[in-house]
Amino acid sequence: MSRTIPRYFFLLCLLPATAAADQVVLKNGDTITGSVIKKDGAKLTIHSEFLGDVTMPWTAVKSVTSDQPLTVVLPGGQTVQGKIATSGENLQVSTGTATQTTPLATVSALRNAAEQHAFERLEHPGLLELWTGFFDTGLALARGNARTETLTDTFNATRVSRKDRISISLTQIYSKALVNDVYSATANSIRGAWTYNRDVTPRFFVSTLNTYEHDPFQSLRLRFVAGGGFGVNAIKHEKTTLSFTGGGDYERENFSSLQRNSGEAFFGDDLVHKVSASTIINQDFRFFPNLTDTGQYRMNFDIAVITSIRKWLGWHLSASDRYLSDPVLGHQRNDVLLSTGLRLTFAR
Repeated sequence: MSRTIPRYFFLLCLLPATAAADQVVLKNGDTITGSVIKKDGAKLTIHSEFLGDVTMPWTAVKSVTSDQPLTVVLPGGQTVQGKIATSGENLQVSTGTATQTTPLATVSALRNAAEQHAFERLEHPGLLELWTGFFDTGLALARGNARTETLTDTFNATRVSRKDRISISLTQIYSKALVNDVYSATANSIRGAWTYNRDVTPRFFVSTLNTYEHDPFQSLRLRFVAGGGFGVNAIKHEKTTLSFTGGGDYERENFSSLQRNSGEAFFGDDLVHKVSASTIINQDFRFFPNLTDTGQYRMNFDIAVITSIRKWLGWHLSASDRYLSDPVLGHQRNDVLLSTGLRLTFAR
């Protein structure tokens, strides 16, 4: 018995060390224990074992202590790393060799090791890093009195860093049907684009665009558009982002029977909204009034609803509309592509 008591006493002495954790005390008296993840803007996030990630206003924090080293961004952009504690209205950062003190209200950011790594990766990424994207595919077949085949594909890749955004997209539909024992194409359209946005401030950005379209059923061999402009981030939340953009471009249309070159203005919006944890709506719209042939215009509208099945797999319902106010004689003004099918996602 005398030998077991010291052993239990030794284990009890170790418990406080193993149970040590970060702690946040709010001005209303609530205390949350866990692991500080980050202070980003006006919000502090801490991970609790039982509550998950808890986010609170930084102004509601009375005191905060950490058992883990954190990266602390001080006024003026100075960065220090160490364990933190509060003393009255001040935050103290212990680096091991010194202690630095700053008013709690002036702390720009806090990050744990994982968040700091992600921040540095976004700050200076390589050109081949940070790419995310998806590939949509859909196939429809009819066999019997009718024999038809329709294939739709969409590819999109996006690279977002802290200062810029590159986006590449390609949409294609091809359909054929058996008529009088001969297969004939009933739809054949390809639409591609790339854009580049560069932040001037967190709210405003400049942008460039380049689009291509090919559609034999419009008698359109190639539509080439290149331009640029500016934009504003109207909403930038975790669930919803909305931006508006405008500018000018050069358009060259090569139809089977004629060619048209025009200067255009453009304006529109880009919206991403998370309906739920598994469902997202993507929508973008562009209106192109013709400056060379005033009174004529084009409109591009795209929308997709995506529901995740797995992290890498989802189901999509997409619509893509192109409206031309002055089509080639004998052709429709509107061309709409509707597709549904599987979505495969990737990230690097």
